[in-house]
Formats: sequence, structure tokens, C-alpha cells
Amino acid sequence: MTLGFSVDKLLPKARGGGQLRMGLVRLSEEEWLQPDPDMAARKQGFVDWPEGVQLTPEAEAPGRELAAMLGVSGALPEAALSRHEDMCLLTLPEGSDQYRLIGAAVAWPSDWHPGEKIGLPLRALHAPIAGYEEQLATGVDRFMTTLRPGPIYARCNWFIAATGDRRWLPDRPATQAFAHVTPENAGSTLFVRSERQTLRRLPQTGAILFTIGIYVEQLGKLSPANIAMLGRAVQTLVSGEGDRRGAPAYADSLTAFAAAHA
Repeated sequence: MTLGFSVDKLLPKARGGGQLRMGLVRLSEEEWLQPDPDMAARKQGFVDWPEGVQLTPEAEAPGRELAAMLGVSGALPEAALSRHEDMCLLTLPEGSDQYRLIGAAVAWPSDWHPGEKIGLPLRALHAPIAGYEEQLATGVDRFMTTLRPGPIYARCNWFIAATGDRRWLPDRPATQAFAHVTPENAGSTLFVRSERQTLRRLPQTGAILFTIGIYVEQLGKLSPANIAMLGRAVQTLVSGEGDRRGAPAYADSLTAFAAAHA
């Protein structure tokens, strides 16, 4: 099993609601990163949002290792600028049992600010996600500890947004952001956002690299199967998770649109 590079190709591999799960698949080196990045968009993304780059001193060595691996000069910021994917580095401090975020180069965040997360351990990083502590935290910690250099693992997710912009930082309540959405116009006013996430351990420094490839598409342009899946999934989000995503403000319109296009 592999993961593609579009919302339509990612959604069939994403969790369709219900209990949280990692849902990892293993990738080959050739499948790791998008092969044809839009370099102008990447450059503009970092120009427009310089606070997306957050570095601690511990990120210097693994950042340089990563840049060399990708064939570019510099460290983490230059590595992320050279590819489609945003990139984060995590390490396990001596005496700790949780990996911490030591560096982030993020042009297109999904509702998070690296400046607020830098230096935090994994469980604190994921604290806003309903159900993470109870359903995922122990498994994620175990995976991070046992991950060896070489293998590349990936997963994907989905969000519903009121904008097609790659940088998604909601600045108003969901009731306002989705106020214009109706069952009739949901296909053009709701945007499906998917993160193609990968994890691998760098062989020299031992840091873990977490990449996030962002893909966005209008709901109505997706395949009928994916529209139907989203119509079902939005009704079965984990308690609390749907509220964080603003689901009550758009769920009925999305479900009605999906039913009309079944």
C-alpha cells in the first residue's frame, strides 16, 4: 500500500471517523516526498509567514544532516524550502521518555503555530486533539522509540475548511466561518484538506524527521466515493474532536450534499 499526492488519492487511506488510530503504511524511498514541488509557492509561503520557522540549538546538527540528505546547502529551513513538504525535527532528551519538537519549518500549517509548540513533548504537542491521550499516546511513544534508521512510514488525515488556502489558521468561530455554507453550495464552499505525513529516523544524529505535505481540494471536485465517505465520517467523529474541527457548523450541509450526489 502506498499514498498518493492529492486529496482524492489520500482520502481512501485516511481514517473515516471513529476511534483515533495511527494508520501507518510503509513507503519506499521513491515514494517519500512529492516529486514535483512548486518551488515558487514554497518560497512565497515562507516569505509570507516567517514565524513558521522555529529552531532550537539542538536542531542545527540534524537539520544539516537532513539538508545534505536532500542535496541542498544549509539546515532545516533550506531543506523544507527545497521540497513541497513542511518539516519538523524531534529528539529524545537524555532522561526523558518523550520526544520533543526541536525544530520546525512550516509554511502551510493546519491550525497550529510552531512558536507555541517548539520545545514541547509529544503529548503536550497533541493535547488539543480529543482522544489522543487515551487512544494514541502510548502507541505513538512506543513507535517513536523503536523506529530505526531506514524505514519510512506514512499516514494521512483530513479536515474540512472554509478556505482553499494552503495556510489554514482559523481566525473566527466556526459558526461564522461556515455561515455561508448550505447543502446546495457545499460542493464549492467547503474545502477538504489532507495532510500526507511521513516519519523516518535520521541515521547519523538519530533525530526523527516528521514531514507534512498539504493538499487542498473543493468538496465537489472529489470522487463520488470520497464525497460519500466524508458524508458518513463527519457524523462519527470522536466526541470533542468534531467540535474542535467546527463540524457542528457544516456537518448537516456536507451530509446533505453527499446524499444528493450519491
